[in-house]
Parts: sequence; C-alpha cells; structure tokens
Amino acid sequence: MVQRNMTDAPSRVAALYRYPVKGLSPEALESVDLAASRGFPDDRRFAVALGTTTYDQTEPVWQPKSAFFQLARHERLALLESRYDSATEMLTLARGGKTIAQGKATDPQGRAIVGEFLAAFLDSGQGRPRLVEGPKIGLADCGEAVVSIIGMASIADLARVVGKPVERLRFRANIYVEGTRAWEEFGWVGREIAIGGVRLKVIDRIGRCAATNVDPAAAERDMNLPNALQRAFGHADMGVYAKVIGGGRIAIGDALRND
Repeated sequence: MVQRNMTDAPSRVAALYRYPVKGLSPEALESVDLAASRGFPDDRRFAVALGTTTYDQTEPVWQPKSAFFQLARHERLALLESRYDSATEMLTLARGGKTIAQGKATDPQGRAIVGEFLAAFLDSGQGRPRLVEGPKIGLADCGEAVVSIIGMASIADLARVVGKPVERLRFRANIYVEGTRAWEEFGWVGREIAIGGVRLKVIDRIGRCAATNVDPAAAERDMNLPNALQRAFGHADMGVYAKVIGGGRIAIGDALRND
C-alpha cells in the first residue's frame, strides 16, 4: 500500500465526475457506488461515432478514440451541455442552458433523434455522425473498465509552470483528490489504495493529448498542456488509471487511505 508521512494532511475526495457521452460535458456527482471490475456507472457509455466509422450497434465492441468525435480534434463539442438520466435513459443536449435535443439514448429511435441534431451541429466533413452505445466496459480511451484519479496538487503545479490557472475539467477525470503532494499519484502505480468504501489497484499513468488544450467553458484552444508538461516535467502525463478490486461507495470528502 501507499505509505504517507503521519504529519501529512489527510487526502480527501474533492470532486467526482462521470462523462456519459465521450467528449461531451461532465456530470458532477456527490457520491458513486462502484462494483469490482467496473468503472463509474454510465461513464463513457455513449459516444458520437464518425460517419466513416463502422460500428455494429447489435454487437458493440470497444474502438479507439480515433473512431469518434473528440475534443482533441473537435473543440466545438465543448459548446454542448449533456445530461443523462440513468433511470429513464434519456439524454438531453443543451446549449446556454436551453434544451436543443433529447432522446432515449438506449433506444435506436432516441439515438437517431439526437444524431439528427449532432449531424447538423458538427458538420465535420467526416460523414454523418451518429450516437452509439458502448459495450459493458464503456468507451474510455484505454479500453478497460477503470476509473481515473488526479491529485489537485499536480494540476496546481502545472498551473505554476504555465503561469495561469488550469481548469481541472480539462483532464476529464472521475476522481479529484486534495491533500496529496504534487505528482504523488504516480507513486501509486502497481499498488493498492482505498477511497471511501472502495479499494483500487492503480495500474498506469495517463498520457495526455490535445484534448486538454481546449478550454471547456469557451470551447477554444488556448493552451498546449502536453507540451508544457513535457518541457517542465519530462513527461506528458496527468493522473492515473485504477481498477476497482473491492466495491463500495465513494463520496465527496471521503479519505484516501493507505492502511
């Protein structure tokens, strides 16, 4: 387990997010129930496939991010506000607080309704986009059922070297923790940690791409964060992936334990 000095401030959960549609806006959570070998419920469950992507919805399989619309190439996605109701399976897209499309995302007709709007909104020249539903593990970039964790101190250290604030939502993590030292989470790789009632095995660092260059509020590219990371720290990583090995609940304010 990860060892910390007894004089260190306690590490706690600062924020929790899920991203029901890959590349679209986050949904803040107060708590989440996690099961072993699964990620956040409904996280990256859906994605917007390129018109040139072959995707069999009757037998969905994981595909790399290049098969989908993504912030790295399509910053216009950040203009949309998405909300997914897990109980009703309704996906709502809004802009400036005004609903502009809505449909049952698990139903072919509902996906088609949302897809009609996306086709007009994106107009990318890469064929007609369509909303697709992913396999049980979701459509996260790594192709595994994982959760992503970032220490707020690491983001603050990056902000220090770029000379201006860096919004945490650029990194689209599930769990943000406070009270850790900058880059401490890299030392967890290969080890187990506990957060709230959940036990996790940290498996890898997360390499960052051009998606982080997009201001999530303005939908504009205003930084080159992978380059800044490389120049300042000799890597382009931020945060870690972890697998859930013991299910339970995580809530904001829960301690990160290493007992």
